[in-house]
Amino acid sequence: MFLLNGIIRKLLKSRYTRLIQNAQKPAESQDFILKYLVKRAAETEFGKKYGFNAIRSYTDFKQRIPLHDYDDFRSYTIRVKQGERNVLWPGETRWFAKSSGTTSDKSKFIPVTSESLRMNHYRGGKDLYSVYFHHHPGSRIFSGKCLSIGGSHRINNFSNRSRYGDISAVMVQNLPWWAEMNTVPSKKIALMDDWEAKIDAIIKTTLRQNITGITGVPSWTLVLLKKILEMAGKKIIPEIWPNLELFVHGAVSFTPYREQFAGIIPSAGMHYLETYNASEGFFAIQDDLSDRGMLLLTDHGIFYEFIPIDAAGKENPEVCLPQDVALNKNYAIVISTNGGLWRYKIGDTVKFTSLNPLRVTVSGRTRNFINAFGEELIIDNAEKAISSAAQKTGSAIRDFTAAPVYMNATTTGAHEWLIEFDKPPQDIEKFASVLDTALMEVNSDYEAKRFKNLALRPPVVHNLPVGTFEIWLKKKGKLGGQHKVPRLFNDRRYVEELLAMVREKNI
Repeated sequence: MFLLNGIIRKLLKSRYTRLIQNAQKPAESQDFILKYLVKRAAETEFGKKYGFNAIRSYTDFKQRIPLHDYDDFRSYTIRVKQGERNVLWPGETRWFAKSSGTTSDKSKFIPVTSESLRMNHYRGGKDLYSVYFHHHPGSRIFSGKCLSIGGSHRINNFSNRSRYGDISAVMVQNLPWWAEMNTVPSKKIALMDDWEAKIDAIIKTTLRQNITGITGVPSWTLVLLKKILEMAGKKIIPEIWPNLELFVHGAVSFTPYREQFAGIIPSAGMHYLETYNASEGFFAIQDDLSDRGMLLLTDHGIFYEFIPIDAAGKENPEVCLPQDVALNKNYAIVISTNGGLWRYKIGDTVKFTSLNPLRVTVSGRTRNFINAFGEELIIDNAEKAISSAAQKTGSAIRDFTAAPVYMNATTTGAHEWLIEFDKPPQDIEKFASVLDTALMEVNSDYEAKRFKNLALRPPVVHNLPVGTFEIWLKKKGKLGGQHKVPRLFNDRRYVEELLAMVREKNI
């Protein structure tokens, strides 16, 4: 294994230089990507509809193709799922990444082509390690195994040839040999749908392995590590895996979990590296471990455009190319990909922390949301669920807000709901239970995280005194006009302010 570690390190060394060069010259690398995408898809149905053969420049591309969201693509993806060829991308698309839904659907199904796996997701994985070896040339990470903690959705068929799962499951199912030989657990375990059984199986098969790296969502990884310590009768992870040196994380903010990881992995040789990897693509890698900014991957099969957030809701918004963005300004991301997405608004917002090379941080969503545990709860989900709960319990909602309750050393996470009722329910606990069920019905990612309370326990609901929100807004100078209570927020500052008011009876 030490020989393999040295060989891989040499192979990856040259990739880092290329990675930085492309991020420093985004106009050149992105022009190449745009020409490649347009040429490859020219004879698809979408390409013919929008005249790809006549596109000679970005100006042509922008003028011919409108901006899209998932609902605009839904009719195309249904046909592609059913096996139609040459619709959005050449040939047949057999895999789809399932993620949380939109206004009209519980789940989205994002096409994943063989080219997007090879040129984007797996290339991003290789570049991740090239970054790590650049900063830690003495690393022995490939002398052991990497524990990959994937998602909870089973792989299901749309037809005899078309299948779906969350993006981590799709990647595990299609891993190239060079990645599979160094990854645990086995595919059979990694793709198990029952999270409780899956975690037990992972623990049993990895407890005595030489684990040197871990990849996963912070919340789920923390659940697993705590169970491993419990089963092994140990207090810290280095007692089990003394050579563990890297945790690659993404999907949700690492900030609320950093202290807990440091507590159970108290090792000076432990490193943390953030990625921006979504169902739609692998977008960025943290290339400077002392800087939260992530290097934008400009030559990985994705063409980027950015909409200034103050223009995002307009009919024909201003659109910037990567070379035209400004520092510390919020932008909504638009992508065109070799997965068959065209000028697609993914719903994320980013800020650029560096322009040379291009580095970004994920600043939020274009809509209100909670995504503390990978649940991606959007305002539409929340409003549908709370309306359903009110109807089923004979209550009436005046106003509400919600925020996450983060995991601690003894409990899993939760959502905390602060609700003002015009007509309160007779039983607030029953209301909370009905709300929980309704949320699972409208959001598949929330449903997955609630499975057997592994990452999310039932919601905590407070019946606020009537007038609480009005007084709170008035105190903030935001009463009336266009000001309104933020329905969902991904941190707890508003919830804590409101709860403090109630405790102090300052209402």
